[in-house]
Amino acid sequence: MSTNVLSTSAPVGFGGVVQEYLWNWENQQLRVVYETLGKGSPLLLLPSFSSVSTRSEVGELAKLLAPNFQVVALDWPGFGESSRPSLNYRPEIYQHFLEDFVKAIFNTPITVVAAGHAASYVLQLAVKQTAFSKILLLAPTWRGPLPTMGASQQIAGIVRELVRSPILGQALYKLNTTQSFLSFMYRRHVFTDAAKITPSFIEKKWHTTQQPGARFASAAFVTGNLDAVREQSDFLELVQSLTVPLMVVIGESSPPKSREEMNALVALPGMKSVVIPGSLGLHEEYPEVVLEAVQDFLLFS
Repeated sequence: MSTNVLSTSAPVGFGGVVQEYLWNWENQQLRVVYETLGKGSPLLLLPSFSSVSTRSEVGELAKLLAPNFQVVALDWPGFGESSRPSLNYRPEIYQHFLEDFVKAIFNTPITVVAAGHAASYVLQLAVKQTAFSKILLLAPTWRGPLPTMGASQQIAGIVRELVRSPILGQALYKLNTTQSFLSFMYRRHVFTDAAKITPSFIEKKWHTTQQPGARFASAAFVTGNLDAVREQSDFLELVQSLTVPLMVVIGESSPPKSREEMNALVALPGMKSVVIPGSLGLHEEYPEVVLEAVQDFLLFS
């Protein structure tokens, strides 16, 4: 495992120093791209899992945090500019990756800001070892889209294998990543201000979905194969096992089922939380509002 500095002109970057972390999984080397911006105490900024997941979705938030922190944001394996091999993407991969990455890049417990589905992985590592000094969860989720819609594990598994198949899978994936479909999904449960869902914005999102191998990790996420926990009780138990400060940010327009899960989380005794405008993509749509809501927690608590 090693790190190397890459060109800083990355199209999905946000102006920081772009590096690669070479990580081995089951005798296969994966290239994981990450970006560092700012000076100060280290802060790990993790994007959510989605078909369009890249570190650029937390780029504006990274720039706002950079005056007070040395911000490190990454592209998860299988997403963004990182390697996208045809692995059987599952929680074990990301659990090991996050543990190894944190150990390799940081030498003290750090603040971590995790969006969406990254929440479970952060919580599991925090319970396992003293990796983090403070945890901020942005619109946290733990269940993928198909399971949230009520699909059984069997049906989700069939869909996942179809998308992974060579010819039919590529066709199905392309149908579900057209620019019109991406725009529809953003309007439905990611952004709340339709004026921000411009053609150029959607084109950038579409571009990342069309990279070689993009369908494999995406299919795993959509079908629930990246769900690190299977039950709400397991997710809440992780939170209750924490020994470090935790804060949760919720979008007031979150989809009903996701909002129910978030409400159960913030109902736990002593939970620090705030509700702000936005939905599941609040960290990208309203980064200034996020910063204003959480800066006291990040800087002083």
